[in-house]
Amino acid sequence: MEFGRLVTAMVTPFDDQGRINWDETAQLIDYLIEEQKSDALVIAGTTGESPTLTDDEKLELFRFAVDKAGERCKIIAGTGSNNTSHSIHLTQEAEKLGVDGVLLVVPYYNKPSQEGMFRHFEAIANSTQLPILLYNVPSRTIASLSVKTTLRLAEIPNIIGTKECASLEQITLLVSSAPADFKVYSGDDSSALPTLAVGGYGIVSVASHIVGSTMKDMINAYLEGDVRTAANLHLKLFPIFKGLFECPDPLPNPSAVKYALQLLGHDVGGVRLPLIGPNEDEVAFINNLITLV
Repeated sequence: MEFGRLVTAMVTPFDDQGRINWDETAQLIDYLIEEQKSDALVIAGTTGESPTLTDDEKLELFRFAVDKAGERCKIIAGTGSNNTSHSIHLTQEAEKLGVDGVLLVVPYYNKPSQEGMFRHFEAIANSTQLPILLYNVPSRTIASLSVKTTLRLAEIPNIIGTKECASLEQITLLVSSAPADFKVYSGDDSSALPTLAVGGYGIVSVASHIVGSTMKDMINAYLEGDVRTAANLHLKLFPIFKGLFECPDPLPNPSAVKYALQLLGHDVGGVRLPLIGPNEDEVAFINNLITLV
């Protein structure tokens, strides 16, 4: 399965009552594919506020995205959790709906051992024919999938890659030792180009909601050997990459990017509690940041 180089972890649009805004979801999918050049979309991932979505909402989002995207891009369903049997159930239901793959986060809160994490992902992989992207994000999960365990998992045929947020060092170690067809993606926008430089495959991005087309130009320039152009585009994009998360103090994802999308005319609504929208200072910061787009 080829998910492409630029994968957008899509926000979930809400209306003013906090319900999914289906009209805006349709428009957002079109925009991310046609204007921001996403090769694939992650639906109901962290950026999609998966912790506050019900199973019914997630499954309807998966079905809706598959139907709306058609053949234009791949749909990757966020079906991972810290409950193995629940992750298996959601993955199997997503498979029935026609998604192209699933993203499985490292189990959070219960802090499994490396062997426990291996068996968790192995059990899910054995329950489905879908291609699987692992998702290691220790800043959120506390437990971190080690290089050794990731490489063990890479031997399972339908575990085809990982979204790695631990460090560029870990990405480098994975690239140097993983099977040739195992794809390593960065989950940190600011590391997109450095990840390509050490042999990684691409980026699972938040910033691509607003600068995806330029990110695609950066990726293509690097792949075509035009490193100078790629580096210049990286430098241009870097303040946006950092600003969406620092804003000026750390602001939980996706609060900043949702507000930025609203400034660009996309009625994606706010975030569900316990997340909150940007305060007055953060609003001013994002307004200024958008002038760089």
